Amino acid sequence: MHVHELNPKKTLIAVLFFVLVIIIGFATLKHPRFTYQENMSQSLKMLKNKNACFYPWQLADVLNKVNKNVVLIDIRNNFVYGQGHIPGSENISAYDLTKKEHINHLKQLKKSGMTVVLYGNDQLQANGPWMWFRQVGFDNIKILLGGYNYYNANKGHLAETKGKTDFIKGIARYDYAKIASSTAAKANLKSMHQPKKHIIIRRKKKAVVASGGC
Repeated sequence: MHVHELNPKKTLIAVLFFVLVIIIGFATLKHPRFTYQENMSQSLKMLKNKNACFYPWQLADVLNKVNKNVVLIDIRNNFVYGQGHIPGSENISAYDLTKKEHINHLKQLKKSGMTVVLYGNDQLQANGPWMWFRQVGFDNIKILLGGYNYYNANKGHLAETKGKTDFIKGIARYDYAKIASSTAAKANLKSMHQPKKHIIIRRKKKAVVASGGC
């Protein structure tokens, strides 16, 4: 004999309670803050799109107030920003970009028709945040090619950088192959010039047996 046959009222109450919990769960389920509108492959293709990038020579018009529809956002931390930044830029750390107040600020800029340009020390530092914002639908956000380092090296003649592509050249911090070959060559050279040590083999003397009896 089943339990519900013994006490049908309790079984009915349990079922109703279970259904009620499910309904409340669906009713209180929070919608995700962000929905992806582009996949990774689409975002990677966007890197080749000229309209998704902001060129260093375009900064000249922004700094000279000719182009007033651009907002520069420095994604570096506050300490680095304080040491030097592009004039007029806002400072929102990459770690804080997705905070609610900053997302609302970026949404408002998008509604206002403003172009937002992200930059870090170099382009690589801003690639991640830029790609994420593109994936969730912020099509007004661009990335500054060359980053702050390129701006700082050319700030006196930004307009003259038009047509140049030296900002896309990566800087290899370590050439491991070169270091390894150089180290091996030095080791070989050192071993060739270093005189061989003469190895002296010393034999242990045999212990002398005491003469006489006990």
